[in-house]
Amino acid sequence: MANGKIEQEKIFQKYLDKMNYLSNKQGFLGIDNKFKIKEKAIVVPFGLEKTVSYGGGTRNGPKEIIKASHQVELFDEELNCEPYKKIGIKTLKPFKIDKNINKALDKISKINGEILNKKIFPLTLGGEHSITPGCIAPFTKRYKKLCLLHFDAHADLRESYNGEKFSHASAIKRCLDYKNVSVISFGIRNISQSEMPYLRKNSSRINIFWAKDKKKWNLNKFKKMIKNKTVYLTFDVDGFDSSIMPATGTPEPGGIFWDETLEIIKIAIKNSNIVGADINELAPIKGFNSYNFLVAKLAYKILSYKFLYK
Repeated sequence: MANGKIEQEKIFQKYLDKMNYLSNKQGFLGIDNKFKIKEKAIVVPFGLEKTVSYGGGTRNGPKEIIKASHQVELFDEELNCEPYKKIGIKTLKPFKIDKNINKALDKISKINGEILNKKIFPLTLGGEHSITPGCIAPFTKRYKKLCLLHFDAHADLRESYNGEKFSHASAIKRCLDYKNVSVISFGIRNISQSEMPYLRKNSSRINIFWAKDKKKWNLNKFKKMIKNKTVYLTFDVDGFDSSIMPATGTPEPGGIFWDETLEIIKIAIKNSNIVGADINELAPIKGFNSYNFLVAKLAYKILSYKFLYK
């Protein structure tokens, strides 16, 4: 048994050392294989699905996002260019995800650590939101302070859920276990009574723009809050209103819309240093490709803004 574990670790280390990518045509955006440019961003498919508590299917999120991305228009009328030609985007080959959630999170941590060592921007496509504590682990070691820009319907501040400490419902709580992490959340409209004491106790580290107050959001205040910070962006797609994003395990009405989302991200891009990102909780619905397309477009927008928006 021990020899089997050692062999698996060796295989994974070889995977890390080689950093094998999908071909351009198979990867994110489905770009012509003749196109070659030194990559500034790596898309990491990581369809972890271990703790979903309502609707399932997040394991299929990454492949459907990548498939839908092949239909995304490469030209961006806002930026007046084809951003991929200036960025360079590669997609990591999918790999086996451990059944044990701690081991799975350790793997994504090591992958992101390797990408950071190469001074490249990682964008992880989940899977469920429990991926985020693993995604940010190498960032917490590299940066003195790290601010999460968090889009979500749920606060995710539970200590555990259904007996699992690394539940999707505990994702942000696990991130805040790192003492150098703070969070700014947008779109929250679901929080349990058990989370409230922790929220009040840690009000200096947690700032929430509640969905119920959307008409009164002060984005100038947000601009000041995020100014000059090192930021990791984590986007649970149930942060979107359920009318445009029902393809998620826990859809909620009263969420944010496309233009509002882009405005917030642009403010963050202009005023802080976004160093990595993940998008999670897409549970594809057969025959409804528009939801997969929305997430693929969001991923392309995040990368385009990161490298080209001034």
